[in-house]
Amino acid sequence: MQQRHFGKILLGICVMFLLGSCSPFAKLQKSGSDDQKYKGALEYYAKRDWYRAGLLFEELIPVLKGSNESEMAQFYYAYTQFHQQQYLLSATLFKKFYETFARSDYAQEAMYMYAYSLYKDTPSFNLDQSNTLTATSALQDFINAYPDSKYKEDATKQILELRGKLERKAYEKALLYYKTSGFNIAAYKSAVVAINNFQKEFPDSEYNEELAFKKVDAEFRLAQNSLETKQKERYQEAISYHQAFVDKYPNSKYVKQSEKMYETSQKEIERLDKLEQEREKEREKHKNQPAKVTAAN
Repeated sequence: MQQRHFGKILLGICVMFLLGSCSPFAKLQKSGSDDQKYKGALEYYAKRDWYRAGLLFEELIPVLKGSNESEMAQFYYAYTQFHQQQYLLSATLFKKFYETFARSDYAQEAMYMYAYSLYKDTPSFNLDQSNTLTATSALQDFINAYPDSKYKEDATKQILELRGKLERKAYEKALLYYKTSGFNIAAYKSAVVAINNFQKEFPDSEYNEELAFKKVDAEFRLAQNSLETKQKERYQEAISYHQAFVDKYPNSKYVKQSEKMYETSQKEIERLDKLEQEREKEREKHKNQPAKVTAAN
């Protein structure tokens, strides 16, 4: 029974193979002339059959080199890969096109599609953003090269979207340092550095209010967990961050928490100043005492 079932499956596969080998596309690929293949490729392209059109264009490109059809074959081939979501390959092909056919009527579109292909290949914010930086640069290069292009508005929107990914990535990085600070004092420093970098790079970000408070908190906790010799400087830094925070966000929900840290920082600085004064008095006291003379035996 099982053998009969397997035999039916095998027969079905053979029939499909034979039908496929006799299909118009297979015949065109096997025995069609270059002109017939080019015409067929255009027809498949018009039908949005990107796979078959791509196979034919790929086969034709070396053959058509130097002919009138060569330019369009390469242009359409890049699009067949783009529509099959082979974005890195389509980016390579579009880049090669506008470099090879710099004077073509399609060079501008190809340059945009190169950048757009890179944009489509960018990962989500939580992954490595190297490709995002590359795509952003390519889109900006396109805008610089063609400031009046019909693609400029789309390219600008895509740059903003990519910057949003970079912004979210930087925010999550700063937040991660902040969250792990309780386990490692070095993370407090890293959190402050990461937040400072974020504020410089994304001055208009919606995350800046939250991060400005977290910078106060991270510096305050760093001061608390530091050696006494470094505490005063770090409490002063926390006070400075607090003042900048309340100046910019006076109505923030974090203001009360920040004020408590500010008050504690002031008290700690006063305490440390008193300790230093007492130590200075002790040093002066010992300094002014006459040296003891030991009688010789």
